[in-house]
Parts: sequence; C-alpha cells; structure tokens
Amino acid sequence: MSALTISDLLRDEALRRREFPVCESKVFLAHAGVSPFPRRVADAMKQYVEAASRDNQEDVLSDGVVSETRALAAGLINAQPGEIAFVGSTSMGLAMVAAGLPWERGDQVVCYRDDYPANVYPWMDLARRGVDVKFVEPRRFGNITVEDVERIVTDRTRLVSLASVHFQSGWRLDVNRIGKFLRERGILFCLDAIQSLGALRTSAEFVDFAAADAHKWLLGPLGTAILYVRKEHYHRFHPPLVGWHSASNPNFIAQESLVFEPDARRYEPGSLNLAGIIGLRAALRLILECGMEAVEARVLALARQIITQATRAGFTVVGPTEGPGLSGIVSLSSEATDMAKLHARLNAANVITSLRHIRDGRKCLRLSPHLYNRDEELPKFNELV
Repeated sequence: MSALTISDLLRDEALRRREFPVCESKVFLAHAGVSPFPRRVADAMKQYVEAASRDNQEDVLSDGVVSETRALAAGLINAQPGEIAFVGSTSMGLAMVAAGLPWERGDQVVCYRDDYPANVYPWMDLARRGVDVKFVEPRRFGNITVEDVERIVTDRTRLVSLASVHFQSGWRLDVNRIGKFLRERGILFCLDAIQSLGALRTSAEFVDFAAADAHKWLLGPLGTAILYVRKEHYHRFHPPLVGWHSASNPNFIAQESLVFEPDARRYEPGSLNLAGIIGLRAALRLILECGMEAVEARVLALARQIITQATRAGFTVVGPTEGPGLSGIVSLSSEATDMAKLHARLNAANVITSLRHIRDGRKCLRLSPHLYNRDEELPKFNELV
C-alpha cells in the first residue's frame, strides 16, 4: 500500500471521505478546538477496545506499542524517545513542570496573561511559594517577540513559559530564536505546543519542557498528551506525582529506597491510558506519513486563502496576515457583523468554526483548517457580511 499524500486526498473525494469521515456531513474548520477522529484513529481504538472486552487490557496490547508511540512523538519535535512521557493533558504536563521544579523565594517566572489559562494558572499559583510571577507585554496582541522577552527577564528569571501559537490571534512564536536567547542566559524555556504539533514543524532543540494534548492538530483522542523533558533536567525536575510506574519496583515490591526510572517515564506515576496511546500512535503515523513539511504547507496555504477572502469581504484579521508569524489559526472580527450570530449560522449549515472572546470585549470567529480541507470548503466571506 502506497503512502498517503495530501495531493491524493484532495484529488480523490472518496479517499478523503474514507480517511476523514467528518467530510461526509460537515466542513470542519475548528481543529484548534477539538478535532474529529480520522478513520485510522477510530479503527485503531475500536479494535483495541473490542479486544480488551475479551481479555486483560494490557495483554491484548501488541508488543512495542508504547515505545513506538514515544519514538513517533519524539521524532515530531526532534527529541529522543526517552525524553517523552505520556500524561493526561497539556494542563497536567504544564502543571507538573510548575510543581516539580525547585523554586526558591524571590525566583521569577515569566508567562503571558493572554495565553490559554492552562499556561497561565500553574505559574500564577507559584506566587504562594514566594515566586515572582511576571507577565510579558507584547506590542501586538498575541505576537510575542524575543525583544518582548528581553524587556522583562532579569537575573532572577528562572523560567519563561509561552505558547508555540497563540490560541486566539494565531501568531506563531519564533520558538528557536526565543529558546536560544533564553538558553544563552541560563533561563529555562517551557512550551505549550498544543496549537502547533501536528500542523506546523516544531523543534525542541532550544526547549527544556513542552506539553501538547492529542485532541487538536494531532488528530488524536482527548485525555492523552505528550510531555517532553530534556534529559539534562531530570535531576532538577522532581516528579510531582510519584507512583509504582515512575520508580523501580521489581515484582511489584516496594524497595528500600526510591529509585526513579532513568528516563521520562519517571513522570508517569501510574497505569497509562492505553486506548488513548493506541489512538495517538495511529494519528502520529497518519501525520508523519503525509509529511510534516507538506502538512505545514497545506495548513498555511488554507490560512492565506481565508485571510485574503475575509479581508476582501471587510473582516478584520486579529493576528498576522503574512510572514513567518502565520499559523493555522485565523481569527476574524467585524464591527458590522455580529460574530456570535455568524458562528451560529455557520454551525447550523454544518460549517464548524469556533467563537472566541478577547479580553477587550471583541468576539472573534476562529477558523483552523487542516491538511484534508479543500479550497472550496472555505466559507464565501462576501456572502456572510
């Protein structure tokens, strides 16, 4: 069987509908929210669950599934398989990093108040431990540059945590440039990568910690997330949740001393969500089969089309309109159009988008197409005003 390509999907409608069943009834443009399952993901999970109804849930799992999924996830971000742990969500991964590092009173952490709350609240909570929480203030909403970071970090800054793509505006972070800047100053860099993994090439070369759930651009299940921990930080990032799975226990017997697993498995306290990992493996295989370079090119091409057509129709693009800041997220606002009603009207027509609220009171229609969406599926914006 030949490898699946995006060109094949867009050329062969029967194939597209077979691989992505949602296409039979909906135009799905909300992958920055919660994605529908591709057929391969649904089938893989279904087969596992059916087998698990007839035997031990672990015994029916094929050998090497978990290790293969670690390797696939690591390959996606240019990491090592041993640096990947599986956790329940992006929120859990980020909260574990915040809870497990050895903070001292007077340390400083930097984040962005207008990021998704999962990447704000864990850092705010450190204030009760005497940590000084500072918020970066970009000159443009959602567009954090290395200059913005440079303005706020001090000799007390221990960690900066940012999102690889801003969930509302769609601005794409220059992960490598900011990460390199921070590393040169001995400052840890934590990345909320949920809005880029599966859509845009994202490297952990200059990242110390990262978390991303499977249910958005990765096209996998809810409740399954990747936590990346650079191996050189195992000694300082103590597992905040400790259980039988995170430490040595031969024959399930607790030992005289606590010896953690030698790799990122130490951050997995208990039994894994095996059905979720089965689904994540199938999703990763699908995305990597299409090729991340091709996936990114397709996602950005669709974003550019949305921007061009929406701008001509009089909508305002909240985030970038061109250049390296582009991502798969395009948010639109309008003073002349009730965006909540527009969102409801599109959903009623089975064109699935997201409605998002910005702190300044604006309501935005957020579109986030993926590799399998066709050009002709994009809304005709001149008919929506």
